[in-house]
Amino acid sequence: MTAPRGLRTAARLPDRLGSIRTRMALLYSILLFGLAAVGVGGIYLSLSRALADEPVSREARYGDLVADDPGDGAEIVPDERARVARLVAFEEEVNRRALDRLRSQSFTALIALFLGSLGVGWYVAGLVLRPIARISAVARDISATDLSRRIDLGGPADELRDLADTFNDMLARLDKAFESQRRFVQEASHELRNPLAVLRANLDVVMADPNASADDFRAAGEVAGRAAARMSALVEDLLLYAHHERTAARREPVDASVVVVETVEDFAATATAAGVDLRSEIAPTLLVVGDPVALRRALANLLSNAIRVSDVGGLVRVTAGHDSEMVWMSVLDDGPGLGPDEQERVFQRFWRGDRASAREAGRSGLGLAIVRQIAEGHGGQVTVRSTVGIGSTFTVWLPRFLEA
Repeated sequence: MTAPRGLRTAARLPDRLGSIRTRMALLYSILLFGLAAVGVGGIYLSLSRALADEPVSREARYGDLVADDPGDGAEIVPDERARVARLVAFEEEVNRRALDRLRSQSFTALIALFLGSLGVGWYVAGLVLRPIARISAVARDISATDLSRRIDLGGPADELRDLADTFNDMLARLDKAFESQRRFVQEASHELRNPLAVLRANLDVVMADPNASADDFRAAGEVAGRAAARMSALVEDLLLYAHHERTAARREPVDASVVVVETVEDFAATATAAGVDLRSEIAPTLLVVGDPVALRRALANLLSNAIRVSDVGGLVRVTAGHDSEMVWMSVLDDGPGLGPDEQERVFQRFWRGDRASAREAGRSGLGLAIVRQIAEGHGGQVTVRSTVGIGSTFTVWLPRFLEA
């Protein structure tokens, strides 16, 4: 497709003429030159029209122009008529020269004004654009590994100051996002290093032993299989966490009571196998806006943890209800409970109460972090209340959807 003529012309201009400063200086000069030209032109036309009127010598009697007055009604003799003609010609020549002088001086003044306005416009444009130059310099100095630079732009609270503040806010958000990403990669690498080390150590030992039997290889294979299973679970949870770190893309009215009922039914067999009594008390019609799959995953993570920490014969109770503004889904267990310090860290990535047993069981430590991401992605939050030796209650709070 052919580019517009204006774009082709702009592409052929030198780079210097394409700068905003040059264009502002030219615009300022052209506007000032145009206004001055209109003013001078108006003065010239008015004066020219005034001088082009009937000369005074034609309206007056010859006696008003010469010393001797022939009196009223006297005829002008040929010599006198010639004198009048010479006076008229003299007056016209004076007018013409005056207009010529005015025209030449006007042109000279306009040219000088245009050149002067170019200099003034260039200087003024430089003053106006100086903050933008500072913003550009800071932006060029910023790298992906160091987003701590900020634009310290003083001056009045004008549009350029707003631009600098907006740029600083954007840098702060990017810095926070990159820092979170770096921590996430470091923590994920650390968590993956352990099962990889176990896998490699067992394989190296059995491979280095020339007398290793089939049982030794089988035992090493079993250890490697468990390590691979832990890594698989960790990678799957990492993908889920990264997915739910974004705001929920799917938004639709959801009856949270249906989500809770179905999730409790899904875990009924798991609770029975673990010897845990699973009960529920769910209010009807709990409308929220969000992703039903994500909400089901959040509740499933809470239920899975509650059943896991409960002893045989223990009780896990699931309740759901609402108040005037929020819908809540709670999972209560009678497990070992959490201390105050643990309650503050329980939703952090890769946090585990008993790290040794957690790794052995293949838990990634991301389950509750995913619950928090899902709740916050739906505009809500997750809270915990716990007493050591009595149990814990995890509650997901979501904004209530009220139909109009």
